[in-house]
Amino acid sequence: MNRVKTPDEFRRILRRGRRVGGPLLVAHTLHTDGEPVRFGFVVGRGVGNAVVRNRVKRRLRAIAFGFLPALPAGTSVVVRALPPAASATFPDLSAGLREALDRAVVPE
Repeated sequence: MNRVKTPDEFRRILRRGRRVGGPLLVAHTLHTDGEPVRFGFVVGRGVGNAVVRNRVKRRLRAIAFGFLPALPAGTSVVVRALPPAASATFPDLSAGLREALDRAVVPE
């Protein structure tokens, strides 16, 4: 899976992308031509300690991998986890990300 890696890429998607929020996470999406689908994750200290943050990030990464074929090429997504994500189950996170992506990604 291609990743959003540099701080400049994160900044560009967060500032220019479309933002859709929910109770567990906020998804920022930006469409650019000629690029593959890319995901980046922001899980801050407010979510919990390092163990909790890494668990949330691993879960989100696994969920995002399943959405790759459904997203149009050139879509860049930054997912920002909110503190309630720490106690959310895998199906809850999956439903939250699906809902956010359904609302944020405009089909071409």
